[in-house]
Amino acid sequence: MYEKIKQNPEKLIPAILIISVILRVAVAIALGNEVVELPGTFDQVSYNELAQRVLEGHGFSFGKNWWPVTAANSPTAHWSFLYTAYLIGVYALTASPLVARIFQAILVGLLHPYLVYLIGKHIFGGRVGLFAAGITALYSYFIYYAGTLMTEPFYITALLGVFYLTLRLSQVEKIKDGIFLAVGLGLTLGISLLFRQLFMLFVPFLLLWLWWARRKWGIWSNLSLSAIALGLMILLIVPVTLYNYARFNRFVLLNTNAGYAFYLANHPAYGTDFIPARDMEDYQALIPQDLKTLDEAALDNALLKLGLQFVFDDPWRYFLLSLDRIPEYFKFWPSADSGLVSNVSRVSSFGLALPWMLAGLVIWSRSQWRRKWSEFFEAPGTLLVGFFLVYTGIHVVSWALVRYRLPVDAILIVFAGLAVNELWQWYMNRKNSPQTVSNQPAST
Repeated sequence: MYEKIKQNPEKLIPAILIISVILRVAVAIALGNEVVELPGTFDQVSYNELAQRVLEGHGFSFGKNWWPVTAANSPTAHWSFLYTAYLIGVYALTASPLVARIFQAILVGLLHPYLVYLIGKHIFGGRVGLFAAGITALYSYFIYYAGTLMTEPFYITALLGVFYLTLRLSQVEKIKDGIFLAVGLGLTLGISLLFRQLFMLFVPFLLLWLWWARRKWGIWSNLSLSAIALGLMILLIVPVTLYNYARFNRFVLLNTNAGYAFYLANHPAYGTDFIPARDMEDYQALIPQDLKTLDEAALDNALLKLGLQFVFDDPWRYFLLSLDRIPEYFKFWPSADSGLVSNVSRVSSFGLALPWMLAGLVIWSRSQWRRKWSEFFEAPGTLLVGFFLVYTGIHVVSWALVRYRLPVDAILIVFAGLAVNELWQWYMNRKNSPQTVSNQPAST
């Protein structure tokens, strides 16, 4: 058995997936049937409440004034409709948050590390994919959030599906061979956006990379496959947009949270010191009184305009404030302001993985150093690095929380796998070198 695994280490993938599922299901069971606020998980209280309200016939609304500024019994689009629909479906059948946790943990426990494996294998080879999948299976943050009733687990998994299908589609020559991949890409793009609309800001970069990587196959091929993917993505979004228009009588693409977040994160009251949501004493006091009578959609638009005005009024303060968000976004050290669960999760995941992620980025960068610019931009690794830079930039200039960085962690783990593989190769080469063999004592 050992020799077979040594010759083909990818045989370990089933074992990695089993470990991944066991750890995530264990956390889901530990979280139990009660839905309460835990570190970094207030959203699960909101999703649970919203799903139950819909099942009771009240629609997408809350029975009392709700975070952040949603009035009681008023329509809300602040939360993901798709994830709420998932909970509604489970609750309709079982009325059990625990079942929702366990099913989610199993699905994500299988798909998340396996997609990381496929991406790593596609770019760097099977062994890198194996190491990356192993890190993903044991990553504390992913284990913790897999059992919470929040969008993060499904959203990150959907994003990985987007990247894998994009990488595959970039190498397809004929249109007929890429139709299935384009359909899959369109569906995963739509699903990703329904979980977190923020990803919309990266979609243009994704398509630009895809078009550049496929430029040798011709404009018609690129346009045809892109049209299929974008068409399906739009088809998934349109029903939500129409639903929002019917309730708010105004255009709301998906959710009503961008304006609120941008306004609050850049309010002059904070000066140049970013304060995470958990540390805000009274965020509602920062919202103008005359705007509080607006419905959620109108309020979101008004707050976005005010937030942008803050930037135009004092761009230097905005720049310094954005810089101050970087430590919060990349936080990997324990903090006295955080509880035991947060500190352990942070240090045992990002804290341990960060050196390997950085080493992998350096190794990859060195391999690209002498390539032409055209070849560099079409390299598969460039797509992942581009996501890391763009997605990080979006949060640095808007709203930075550790859990918002988790999609970046999922991508950077591929580079961590590359670094681990380099160390493994160095160890095996040293172990099998003639000098090492000759210095071994003779068997008696």
